[in-house]
Amino acid sequence: MKRPFARLLAALAMLFLFGAPTARAQDSARAAPTTTGGGTMSIATRVAPPFAMKGPDGEWDGLAIDLWRDVAAKSGYEYRFVEAELTDMIGGLESGEYDASVGALTITADREQQVDFTHPFYSTGFGIAVPDRGPNWLSLLGNFFSMNFLMGLLPLIAVLAFVGLLFWLAERRHNEEEFPRDVRGLGSGFWFSAVTMTTVGYGDKAPRSPAGKIVALIWMFTALIITSTFTGMLASSLTAGQLGGDITGPSDLTDKQVGVIGGSAAEQWLAEKGIAPDVSFTELSEGMAAVSEGEIDAFVHDDPLLRYARTQGMAEDVRLLQGTYGRQEYGIALPPQSRLREGINRSLLDYVESDDWQADLTRALGSDG
Repeated sequence: MKRPFARLLAALAMLFLFGAPTARAQDSARAAPTTTGGGTMSIATRVAPPFAMKGPDGEWDGLAIDLWRDVAAKSGYEYRFVEAELTDMIGGLESGEYDASVGALTITADREQQVDFTHPFYSTGFGIAVPDRGPNWLSLLGNFFSMNFLMGLLPLIAVLAFVGLLFWLAERRHNEEEFPRDVRGLGSGFWFSAVTMTTVGYGDKAPRSPAGKIVALIWMFTALIITSTFTGMLASSLTAGQLGGDITGPSDLTDKQVGVIGGSAAEQWLAEKGIAPDVSFTELSEGMAAVSEGEIDAFVHDDPLLRYARTQGMAEDVRLLQGTYGRQEYGIALPPQSRLREGINRSLLDYVESDDWQADLTRALGSDG
């Protein structure tokens, strides 16, 4: 009876001795980051100035790179940067090849289904780069005969004709010499309303009757408002698409040759608007060069990256449309259900709320950054 009891005690002792370290090892593994390089994290990135830039010596720099360095320093992470394609920055996290992806990486619904993202560290929109060829004067001249010009001119003619009729009705009995009772009087009324509105005032015709003078006085003040309104409408119909190019926003891209970075958030955004890009590039510089050389009509990409490329003289004869379109938020991508997310979020928020981060944005992107 003693021998089985002794064996039971021995078994319990062995379980206690070997089981406890196993539990401690599991806790240690749970607290430590999941890495692919024996304790050194593999961080995927790609060139996207000014957020991620690779120097001649192979060293990485940029807004997002500096942000990650700060996060890693606070958390005690050892890491190495690995250059990757845009699609691999997402797919590599799913497969376990990378521990995080850092750069100008837009948070989208599709990507969120594949990986986890940290809190956003930068909010922006899409920009549109178009050729800068200057005004097309021949096309501008042709606009005088366009439907847009006529649609703006016809309401003005109608108003002048109506006011001219009022002048004629008021003056035909009291000033028959200048406003005859026949159809010529209608022409005189139209002429007088036109020269009064344009403040030319040749003086060849003038109202004589009290009713005519009242109509003239009301028309003078009314014409000031109408003149400014119609001038803007006519100028817009004449110059739209000529002095500034025929692309003024996303709605003008439907029948144009449009380029994007393959697999980018811009490509997805255009698809949501029913616009199928014609050309896919792998690098921003390729898209800007294609716009400059007239190979495509527009290149759509992240606005801060386009602005930075333009200020760096990446392509001549290229301009950016005013404003941004859509909405983008950059974040750090992590493997699904990553245990690092909470700690990284805390360090990230501390950094982006600091004066240093705002100063870095201003230096890289200007006051609009």
